[in-house]
Amino acid sequence: MTATVTKDSCQDQSRRTFYKSPFLSIKLFVFCHGLLQLFQLSLSGYLKSSISTIEKRYGMSSQTSGLLASFNEVGNTLLIVFVSYFGSRVHRPRFIGCGALLVSLAGLLISIPHFITEPYKYDKSVASFFSNKTDICQPDALGHNGLPDDETCAPHTEKENRMVLLIMFLGQALLGIGVVPIQPFGISYIDDFASERNSPLYLGILFAVTVIGPGVAFMLGSAMLRFYVDFDKLSKEEIQLTNQDPRWVGAWWLGFLVAASLVALSAIPYFFFPREMPKEVAREKESDAKKSKSMLSQLRSESDAMQDVSLIKFVKLFPTILLRNLRHPVFLLVVLAQVSLSAMVAGLATFMGKFLERQFSLTASFANMIIGAVNIPGAMVGIVLGGAIMKKFQISLKQSGALCVFGMLLCTLFAFPLLFLGCPTQKVAGLYPVESAEFDQHSLECNKRCQCPDKAFNPICGSDGTEYISPCYAGCEVVNLDKLKNSILNYTKCSCILGNGLEGYAKPGTCGTNCSRFLIPFIVLSCLAGILASISHTPSFMLILRTVQPEDKSFAVGIQFMLLRVLAWMPGPVLYGSAIDTTCILWERKCDQKAACRYYNNDLFRQRYLGLQLFFEVGALLCFLAVFFILRQQEREISSAEEPKANPEKEKLAEISEKTPDSKV
Repeated sequence: MTATVTKDSCQDQSRRTFYKSPFLSIKLFVFCHGLLQLFQLSLSGYLKSSISTIEKRYGMSSQTSGLLASFNEVGNTLLIVFVSYFGSRVHRPRFIGCGALLVSLAGLLISIPHFITEPYKYDKSVASFFSNKTDICQPDALGHNGLPDDETCAPHTEKENRMVLLIMFLGQALLGIGVVPIQPFGISYIDDFASERNSPLYLGILFAVTVIGPGVAFMLGSAMLRFYVDFDKLSKEEIQLTNQDPRWVGAWWLGFLVAASLVALSAIPYFFFPREMPKEVAREKESDAKKSKSMLSQLRSESDAMQDVSLIKFVKLFPTILLRNLRHPVFLLVVLAQVSLSAMVAGLATFMGKFLERQFSLTASFANMIIGAVNIPGAMVGIVLGGAIMKKFQISLKQSGALCVFGMLLCTLFAFPLLFLGCPTQKVAGLYPVESAEFDQHSLECNKRCQCPDKAFNPICGSDGTEYISPCYAGCEVVNLDKLKNSILNYTKCSCILGNGLEGYAKPGTCGTNCSRFLIPFIVLSCLAGILASISHTPSFMLILRTVQPEDKSFAVGIQFMLLRVLAWMPGPVLYGSAIDTTCILWERKCDQKAACRYYNNDLFRQRYLGLQLFFEVGALLCFLAVFFILRQQEREISSAEEPKANPEKEKLAEISEKTPDSKV
């Protein structure tokens, strides 16, 4: 009978083991959360990879696009404060799943403008097989070429532009709200149910993914922008542009659909994870297991006590804890340094692709590939290197401050030469350089008979090395087509282009900046500067965790992230975008208002864009210097306070030495 019972119990136990749900494994949760964070960060960062394309497609200034890029922080900032309060009160996996679905919905919403607007129309001055006379000089034409102003500024056009902006800003706001529960709830869930030995490994994997995600976003942008924006609406014969053409607009919307679909798929498993799961048991001794159980029960009792605090009391306590931490000089200075670095990163990440396109005449696809394959992995190397240095040498607080100072000092030294590694704006007839007054007057006279439209934009490169904003402005009367390749060969009989006393010719497309030799040195120096700046990432976080009171650690980290969002991630892109707009020398105009910029003063663009970078780097360096001196002073005060305790021992040694015969003179 006893044997039978034992056999039955073994069978029941085997059945339980066999039917054990895979969603009770914390390892599966870590795997799912790593995928979700990777896809979510790819979706969040994808807008930055296509920002210059969206500007060109919908006629946005850099200030507007910068505001759009940072608008997801609005919804995020409003809700992030309450995450620490609701942490263990809700079903965290389901909240993560709902947040992921909201992120996916936001990505789909941002792509909607492509489907509700008409196909992309570059100016009617563009040469094509269907209208090959509208972009050339027509001396016999009545009035000016192109469409009249009232047709391009119809009431439905203005309404459509406003609707596009509204949808995109709404999508960004929803994206910020959906992101709120993903990382905090995921980290706390893993920390609660993973073993003490494996928890750091799991969290390290997630932090590594947070760095890889933006790189994947830029690589996705590089792939999607190779396709024409309306490849789903037009036939191949109707697509006249190549990605080398300055009027080219890539399929910016396609990346949002891909990333949103991946986020939606990765959200499904979260609705099957339990609210609580058995804590992971690592290979440890029985005594250690008992200790971990007692610690777990203690943590649960503390969390239960925390749940007794009402929301009103939590809101009342928050300002007190905020002021207490802000009065701590080390905490305040480290947060200010991180604000400077985050504002720099926010601006650089948003507009670096556009900067590379304009400075070195790169395509949007190639610029994104450089950022995703070089700059972002470089930042990841710097973060890992900073953590490895701290682990290897077991550095103190003062040494952590010194490591931050060292990294930022070298970063500033490597970043300074970038101000001089760039290309000036190519010579554009009647536009740049301004000093060529005689040339401007000549170009005005030679195309006066052509009746060129004011809004024409179809850049061509003349045989004299000068760029013209359209064939009409160059006085070109003939366009030569290559029917086999479905492209334009050149323009001839150009009265404004002189060569050997004869009328010159022009090739389609921009002349470019012609200084690609600076591209590789620029990439190398910017990557090194990024690595050195990222070294301070881990030490600065440790300075915060080790200097605040133990009971304020979670709140201090929450305050830190809130201040980074409010002071850096939200205003940073807008500040950079406003600075970039001041360097524009030719604006596209829609309905008598500024739209996207067509030509920049590249020297001013480089100086103001990288000048802001240096400004923030110097600000972070000064803050870390102040932290280092404060910590050194505190260390001296502690050592001086311990000296009186050591004096009695010295006196005893002196008495013993006096009693010995050798001590007598």
